[in-house]
Amino acid sequence: MKIILMRHGQAEDISRPDSARQLTEFGHSQAVQTAEYIVNNFNPDHFVVSPYDRAQQTLAELQALAPNVPVTVQDNITPSDNANNALTTLATIESECMVVVCHMSIIANIAGLLTNDYPEGFSLAEARVFEMDFVMSGMATESDRFVPMQP
Repeated sequence: MKIILMRHGQAEDISRPDSARQLTEFGHSQAVQTAEYIVNNFNPDHFVVSPYDRAQQTLAELQALAPNVPVTVQDNITPSDNANNALTTLATIESECMVVVCHMSIIANIAGLLTNDYPEGFSLAEARVFEMDFVMSGMATESDRFVPMQP
């Protein structure tokens, strides 16, 4: 199976609550680039997304290209959540190619758990592909990554 971890695109400055921050025009462009890469190279069968606006807006670009893929909003993949708890929840989702759209630093920590490596930061709208037989700490190998234009 594959888990593709994708960070949201560029968001506006903190002028409203963190959960309500919106993607910038450039952030939408980044999300489109990464969505095209994912849909053109993989066959996502389940989307998982943070409830925060900027993650939802990033997911919308994936949904525009793959409108029939089911979506799960997962409340424990926001910036300050615990990666162990998030990974435990992800492991309950039936999928062969899951795309998870969320935030720093939880996304780096989930990636680190999957590969049993030190967490490495993600660029804006970056996607990393992990392959494994089942979802569990230390069971994955990173097989691909895509980084769109950066500011």
